[in-house]
Amino acid sequence: MDKNLLAQREKLAAHVIKQLGRRKMAGSFAPTAQEARAEVLGLIPSPASVIRCGSESVGGLGLWANIAAKPGVTLLDPYTPGLTPAEGLDIRRRGMLADVMVASSNALTIDGRLVNLDGTGNRVAAMLFGPTKVILVVGMNKVVADVEAAYARIRTIAAPANNQRLAATYGLKNPCIEDGRCHQCMSETKICNLWTIIEGQSVKDRIHVVLVGEDLGF
Repeated sequence: MDKNLLAQREKLAAHVIKQLGRRKMAGSFAPTAQEARAEVLGLIPSPASVIRCGSESVGGLGLWANIAAKPGVTLLDPYTPGLTPAEGLDIRRRGMLADVMVASSNALTIDGRLVNLDGTGNRVAAMLFGPTKVILVVGMNKVVADVEAAYARIRTIAAPANNQRLAATYGLKNPCIEDGRCHQCMSETKICNLWTIIEGQSVKDRIHVVLVGEDLGF
């Protein structure tokens, strides 16, 4: 990465981390994906159960295999090959009682608010309540000016890209798959169903955001 861009992102991350702290959330900065991987693994206690949620950012780090291999850690993985839909749903429900959740956020405002759009809701539900510790891996490409910019980012980048990613697997027929832009549709196979904004936490440092200097996810 260009050294000037990395320096700018590190300074911006320092500001965002302060804002997260004001909202009783923790934050840290990892310049590279490799450093982020090591930090996330260090944040997971042992023994612990960890719920896996859909996240291109976490998957891009290769973290799921690392987490599953960590001594004393049980990975609750609804994406295990061969599971029936009912079995995957059961794991997602049990994940609400996991010790740790590892995921990402669709957008993060510079004043420390987490903005997300979900399909079934298990990811955002666990962010809000359930797991004792929530670790969010967020590339600096997802940091935006305000909530309106977060909505725009999610609608123009994250949502259409996720529809493309999931189209074949789930037989999606949504219009953004055809032209790459959000129609705010009411399609039968719509996956953009649940908006959440996390303004803060009642339990201090329950949510820890690992900001990464490199681009991650959509």
